[in-house]
Amino acid sequence: MQLKPLRTLWVAASLCLGVVGTVLPVTSVFAQGVRGLPDFTDLVDQVGPSVVNIRTLEKVSARTPSGAPNEEEMLEFFRRFGLPIPNTPRQAPRQNRPQQQPEEAQPRGVGSGFILTSDGLIMTNAHVIEDADEVLVTLTDKREFKARIIGADKRTDVAVVKIDASGLPAVKVGDVSRLRVGEWVMAIGSPFGLDNTVTAGIVSAKQRDTGDYLPFIQTDVAINPGNSGGPLINMRGEVVGINSQIYSRSGGSMGISFSIPMDEAVRVSDQLRSNGRVTRGRIGVQIDQVSKEVAESIGLGKPIGALVRGVEAGSPAEKAGVEAGDIITKFDGKAIEKSSDLPRVVGSTKPGSKSTVTVFRRGSSKDLSVVIAEVESDKPVAKAAGKEEKPRASTAAQTLGLSVADLTDAQKKEANLKGGVRVEAAADAAARAGLREGDVIVQLANTEVASVKEFEAALGKLDKTKPLNVLFRRGEWTQFAVIRPGR
Repeated sequence: MQLKPLRTLWVAASLCLGVVGTVLPVTSVFAQGVRGLPDFTDLVDQVGPSVVNIRTLEKVSARTPSGAPNEEEMLEFFRRFGLPIPNTPRQAPRQNRPQQQPEEAQPRGVGSGFILTSDGLIMTNAHVIEDADEVLVTLTDKREFKARIIGADKRTDVAVVKIDASGLPAVKVGDVSRLRVGEWVMAIGSPFGLDNTVTAGIVSAKQRDTGDYLPFIQTDVAINPGNSGGPLINMRGEVVGINSQIYSRSGGSMGISFSIPMDEAVRVSDQLRSNGRVTRGRIGVQIDQVSKEVAESIGLGKPIGALVRGVEAGSPAEKAGVEAGDIITKFDGKAIEKSSDLPRVVGSTKPGSKSTVTVFRRGSSKDLSVVIAEVESDKPVAKAAGKEEKPRASTAAQTLGLSVADLTDAQKKEANLKGGVRVEAAADAAARAGLREGDVIVQLANTEVASVKEFEAALGKLDKTKPLNVLFRRGEWTQFAVIRPGR
């Protein structure tokens, strides 16, 4: 973009304002627009002392006394870059070789944080302190403390550390529900190691889905590497979020940054302070979004809830009677507007407690009682071995572009299904709907089908010229498709 002289810009502005021949002060011309801009100076004075710089150290193997890299480091260099390992002279006996020095702590990364309580509890991001051997906290008065990690939760990216100090200036926690899109906010942190850097902008969006357990606050505040863990502050001087992520193609700020809502962060920090870890509820379902097309075809009306694509064997959901193809519309009376709402409300439910799950199944709603389990690591799915007996195929559904066959007992056992029909071939309307060979159809137009005979009977009752919904299983996942004949 070509820059224009300031004199040219001033003349253009004067002409637009109809002040030809009269030179007005710049302040009088633009005073109206400047009058509404916020002043952050008092906020910086108020909150600035509560923001800390966090440096992390890691222990690495020391170099040999000669200053050259030791042998293991050299070998690792050649292995990493796929280079042939050179022949080296035969080493002297160990007793004649210089002793390797002990491990040294070297800088690993820089981040930010803020003082949560006056006795030294500090909140930051989990990724700031991840894999650190030492955590050093520097206050605005230049005092430095070695911090102790109280706990960190990778799922929400929240961590709490503790320093031995008292009388510290703690932040005020704000009410995130009062935060409005378009509201001015400010961030303080250490981007690229530059301590106490202040940037400002507005709230661009709330409830932004970028993670499993958190609806993020999106802003256009300039956030860069090193800002992580620092506070997002409203115009009342209250912390409403923890700066956590940015969208960037260059590694720097591009005007899209994400902050963890403070109400969610406080809930996590309370558990970290009490137990050193976070416990979350689970019911054992795999879910997906409900499309508008599917919602209309099954009689749900509008696309709300979470589509159950799979139910884990032995899980609380299976014991409660939740089935693949159900749409969970409420959990403990709370509406599930979109699929990402479910992990959050279930995750915040105490393991061992009883909850009510409302599901939409074959045209009507049903309440199920489920006992919440605790989140644990995923278990690998066992695969059945052995050859399959070729089932009898049917071409009764060729008007839809389908050829289906009965499932063998082995296939039912492997897929943990009581019945269904296997798609042997999919073309025309069925292929356009996304069906393919190997899929297992378990419902046709809200009617369960356990065999080819039942499939043909259900199909015979339908108007094949109108769209019909099909619930099918693909691998571990169950989903809907809408077949539109004649398209």
